[in-house]
Amino acid sequence: MNRDYFIYTYIWLDGYTPEPNLRGKDKIIKGEKTLKELPMWAFDGSSTRQAKGHFSDCLLRPVKIIPDPARKRTFLVFCEVLNPDGTPHLSNTRVLLAKQDNKNNWFGLEQEYVFIKNGRPFGFPLEKNKFPKPQGEYYCGVGAENIAGRDIMEKHTELCLQAGIPLSGTNAEVLLGQWEFQLFGQHGAVDTADFLWLTRYLLIRTAESYGISVSFHPKPLTRGDWNGSGLHTNFSTSKMRQGGKTGGKELLAKIYKTFKKNHKLHVTHYGSDNHLRLTGKHETQSIHRFSTGVSDRGASIRIPLSTDKDQKGYLEDRRPAANGDPYKILLVVSRSLKEAKAW
Repeated sequence: MNRDYFIYTYIWLDGYTPEPNLRGKDKIIKGEKTLKELPMWAFDGSSTRQAKGHFSDCLLRPVKIIPDPARKRTFLVFCEVLNPDGTPHLSNTRVLLAKQDNKNNWFGLEQEYVFIKNGRPFGFPLEKNKFPKPQGEYYCGVGAENIAGRDIMEKHTELCLQAGIPLSGTNAEVLLGQWEFQLFGQHGAVDTADFLWLTRYLLIRTAESYGISVSFHPKPLTRGDWNGSGLHTNFSTSKMRQGGKTGGKELLAKIYKTFKKNHKLHVTHYGSDNHLRLTGKHETQSIHRFSTGVSDRGASIRIPLSTDKDQKGYLEDRRPAANGDPYKILLVVSRSLKEAKAW
């Protein structure tokens, strides 16, 4: 390729429901561009459930750019979808979150996922009526009998770090072939959610190169004694981190009360089929009940030991499903925090 030209992969969310899919296409442009210098681009919305065939163009507005370490002279460009007149498309959930964003709020997202091969979790016997040994030794495990897909996970992690994505950790999870990465955003909800979508994109594309699929379904296996997959959402505001009279015990109590009041609203934004996961078993609380608990992974809101001890810090919402749209999740979390006067 002529060294004067660069590849910009425009990435967006389609119009499928209840959760969107990631889409992407490459634009070759002369010169290395900043985000502000990148042009708008169009795509066929009739092929993504975002327009009708007789008037099919939708617009892509670049909102974040990172290098693509898997390919030379290439950048990943995350985009918002707009209507032809420049207004936000109905599928654009990002624009709703932007109206409720506070740059001083911190979010940590724990994304669980399962590698899939031939329709089954990677590492499972191919025969549908056969299963590996029960859960117990897979979580943070080591050894070929306990781990499946470590090479894919490690390659993905390295690509994310090279791209500047703020990952804070990874680990094997409770189900064989299930993994988790943690992403920590310190610049508000929109920035964190943007990075999560880009991290998911790199994960799916990395697994693709191995002939492996990625499942974000909250309950990949509905038969048997197997854990589901969540998107545990940690959050704090400047008041919560400060503690004392401004953000101590009384503020935390208000947050618990507000989240309990809004429980039904929250779970409607936390991903589809989540009722299959939130059963009260496998480190979950029932979808029909709200609870808080210190160091309790069976609670709706887990209160970390440090937060309970100091009466300041962060909280973990364990209800969101792995397939949830982070824009929708962080929207209701941000709204409830604002209602509780936590920011």
